Amino acid sequence: MQLHSDLNNYLTENCRGEVCVLSAVQWIKDNACVYFTKSAAFSEPKKEHALTQPKTTFSRLWIYSHHIYNKIKRKNILEWAKELNLSGFSMPGKPGIVCVEGLQSVCDEFWARLKVLTWKRIMICHREDVPLDSSWTEERIESLRKFTLFHEAIFYPHGTKGNHMDLGQLYQFLNDKGCADIFQLYFGIKGQ
Repeated sequence: MQLHSDLNNYLTENCRGEVCVLSAVQWIKDNACVYFTKSAAFSEPKKEHALTQPKTTFSRLWIYSHHIYNKIKRKNILEWAKELNLSGFSMPGKPGIVCVEGLQSVCDEFWARLKVLTWKRIMICHREDVPLDSSWTEERIESLRKFTLFHEAIFYPHGTKGNHMDLGQLYQFLNDKGCADIFQLYFGIKGQ
């Protein structure tokens, strides 16, 4: 219902008296990911009592941006991830991809900082959460990480401005880290 309402608002503001089917389709492609994540969170019944809730959660956020060119944003991404003790990677260029993993509260802090910067488009495309309880040791929590540190990943830049990354190399990188399924979430096709 929220998706429908927000789409109607977008169309009212941006398509006055014009045929705008393509604009509507593009808006849905750009924004639907956010609504499906919210929908899944609201549709799952709460079966556990508050006292038995996990003490914390390990999260991995897969963030999509139309592009990441700005050197200050790139520097902020690297510095914030280091400051917050997050692992993962960022891929500058077009499209821009950021993956951060760590405790949920810290990942959420990173996202809060990132999303307030000026972007053409940025969203969390996928979120992986693993509930933790008091039996989880530090080593066991660390074993959930797919990445050891946070770094900027450059995959053979090409294009007229040298700002498009080789998506085949991105797929191979994700595959090596056990995250090949994410490629299809981002691009709608299976990688090879």
